[in-house]
Amino acid sequence: QLQLVESGGGLAQAGGSLTLSCAVSGGSIFSYTVAWFRQAPGKDREFVASSSWWEVITYADSVKGRYTISRDNAKNIAYLQMNALKPEDTAVYHCAASTSSRSDFYVEGRYIFWGTGTQVTVSA
Repeated sequence: QLQLVESGGGLAQAGGSLTLSCAVSGGSIFSYTVAWFRQAPGKDREFVASSSWWEVITYADSVKGRYTISRDNAKNIAYLQMNALKPEDTAVYHCAASTSSRSDFYVEGRYIFWGTGTQVTVSA
């Protein structure tokens, strides 16, 4: 049973940067796909980025070129580097882990372990 804890959220100005961390315990992330999702107020949770255990990286179009997902399997931590932030990036960001070998990384239902989230607020 994995436990995921996000950190690094906060307030940033438009154009600024933040780095989120997802610390994993209860197992090794080496054999998991790790992803970030976000949920803005009044909106459904949406896929942001994923890093599969077979080293495939995927991004949502809305963050491509601005966000970078990475993972340190030795430290059991996943990261989300967010640059060129926009007010529309404001949301609660969740990390999630999946054992699925399917390539539909954007599907929430593939992920069985979730963190409680960290708030990111971007001011104009």
